[in-house]
Amino acid sequence: MRAHQNMQRLLQSRREKGNFRSLNLVEEGKVDFCSNDYLGFSRGGKIEKLISNQSEKNLSKESGSGGSRLLAGNSVLVETLEKRIAEFHSGESALLFNSGYDANLGFYSCVPQKNDLIIYDEYVHASMIDGIRSSLADSLKFRHNQLEDLLVKFSRKSKDYHSVFVAVESVYSMDGDFAPLRELAELCRSREWNLCVDEAHAGGVFGKQGRGLLNELNLESVCFARLYAYGKAFGSHGASIVGSSLLREFLINFSRPFIYSTALPPHSLKRIDLAYDLMTFEDERKKLLENIRFANKVFQEFPFYQIGRSPIQIIRIPGNENVAFVAQALQQKGFDVRPIKSPTVPEGKECLRICLHSFNTKSEIENLKIELMKVLSMKNNQRIN
Repeated sequence: MRAHQNMQRLLQSRREKGNFRSLNLVEEGKVDFCSNDYLGFSRGGKIEKLISNQSEKNLSKESGSGGSRLLAGNSVLVETLEKRIAEFHSGESALLFNSGYDANLGFYSCVPQKNDLIIYDEYVHASMIDGIRSSLADSLKFRHNQLEDLLVKFSRKSKDYHSVFVAVESVYSMDGDFAPLRELAELCRSREWNLCVDEAHAGGVFGKQGRGLLNELNLESVCFARLYAYGKAFGSHGASIVGSSLLREFLINFSRPFIYSTALPPHSLKRIDLAYDLMTFEDERKKLLENIRFANKVFQEFPFYQIGRSPIQIIRIPGNENVAFVAQALQQKGFDVRPIKSPTVPEGKECLRICLHSFNTKSEIENLKIELMKVLSMKNNQRIN
């Protein structure tokens, strides 16, 4: 069949380029430098220990919501949780989605309209890009964190737009670096643009009680929309968009991923709620931030290392074959480290994406460096150059 022939051709092309993807099981016993579970909330039953009374235990066993929020899937539980989320993140309202991908897709595909413009950083998450591609609005991509490039490219636009939306991540998911949020906020304020920030990798890590990087910088109120994802530091699943009550109403009416998806089940909602309870305790966050500082010190003179304040630490190893080889060698030594290959990142920017956690020990971080140095210094290995 022609369809199968075409699929085979495209898959073979990926194999030849070294960027063929396959599913790999997470092996027990390896040191976790891979997952986004930054605070360890999904490990060791931290959330489960909070499920203490019988009603919560019964709730945790419910396996489905019964339908979309507009049909059978709405409840006091979900609406109470959304009010809590809005209050925690200093927003007027919040709306839950089944995942961060759904939330970004649902927002960008419907909120920016025809005769609007979406300006986005070239490194934003694929879910944002897919939402932008589905939008009726025009779009403009600028070089990563380069506001001068943004302004130059915008100046070439001859069209007068009704509304302009600026889309960034506060902490970028692949490189772990920060967006220039203060400068972006001032730019959007001066031009009456709408700043939209994905806090997926900042929520739970930065700000008071893990409220996010915008909270740390006192910029929550200047954003048109903010996204908080619960599959990372919160150790759960789902995501919320925080903004005005009008934005919530608009999403309920026009966001197709929200309208046509079965709602999150009660046990997922309770896990998110309990994760917010855990956020009031600062111990795990303090451990994580200390590990980030320690890793920066250990790796500060290491070749290819990109020092950063976030849990995502990057070691550049250009070339899909090269970075895959190094990752495999580290896995054989007991470290769960994964390669990030093109096209996930631009060609030449391939890297090891090392995720730090509150539960990583200092000796694990030091041993990772030692083993990495051994791999990179292997003699007579033509694949490392």
